[in-house]
Amino acid sequence: MANVTVFGQGNMGSAIGENFAAAGNNVAYVTETETVDALGEIVVLAVPYGAVERIISTYGEALQGKIVIDITNPVNFETFDDLVVPADSSAAAEIAQKLPESKIVKAFNTTFAATLATKQVGGVQPTTVLLAGDDAEAKKSVTAALTGSGLEFIDAGSLKRARELEAFGFLQISLAAAEKISWTAGFAIIK
Repeated sequence: MANVTVFGQGNMGSAIGENFAAAGNNVAYVTETETVDALGEIVVLAVPYGAVERIISTYGEALQGKIVIDITNPVNFETFDDLVVPADSSAAAEIAQKLPESKIVKAFNTTFAATLATKQVGGVQPTTVLLAGDDAEAKKSVTAALTGSGLEFIDAGSLKRARELEAFGFLQISLAAAEKISWTAGFAIIK
């Protein structure tokens, strides 16, 4: 059992928090109006990428040594035409630079909230969460904390893979925004 702190309680934050709770973890939320006395050993950034800087400036010291899960997709929401991070980087890499004492794991950015809630994509395939990070133990800890949630996991590799995961998430968001797929749909992984 882990203590998990989720920044944000929107669709994604709630769905992720519910999965951690379903797996037997203690979950607390930090929102604009709610705070916590101490952060859990796993911290989820379930906020828009633009809000991350404020969280880091406020909680940077408290995030040291924590597993920080970055779910953001740094999409330019004005145009839905590109990402707002350098082409050779990722939101997760930018966060890792600002939190060098934290263990950054990219996860949940390639899934929509609906598929996290139902644990299925298209009503038939299990929801698979892709993880990327440089700390193998941190990725194992995240997966272990979610064992029993009904989700499946694939370790996509080092934090460098966050760039591809964010591009994949961007594609999915762009398709949904253009109403080519539903916000309740998603990509499935067949093993």
